[in-house]
Amino acid sequence: MTCEELLKALNDYVDGAELAEICEEFAQHLAGCNPCQVVVDNIRQTITLYRDGYPYEMPKRFEERLTQSLQSRWEEKFGTSTEYRFRPE
Repeated sequence: MTCEELLKALNDYVDGAELAEICEEFAQHLAGCNPCQVVVDNIRQTITLYRDGYPYEMPKRFEERLTQSLQSRWEEKFGTSTEYRFRPE
């Protein structure tokens, strides 16, 4: 199995679908391909966080920078009218 083939079937694999015909190929590929291991692990962690539904507290400085960036993009797209002001809540 190539990396490309693995990525095409990844959604079903991560969701735990019964894919007996490719599970062994996945396992073999993942055993020897660190980049694909990282991708699969990141997707599993993202799904777990999403399913658990726990909010993640962002560091204050990051939250401020993110808000500033979103505000700037909002203003580029919609202008600075207070009627359509970006509200990050």
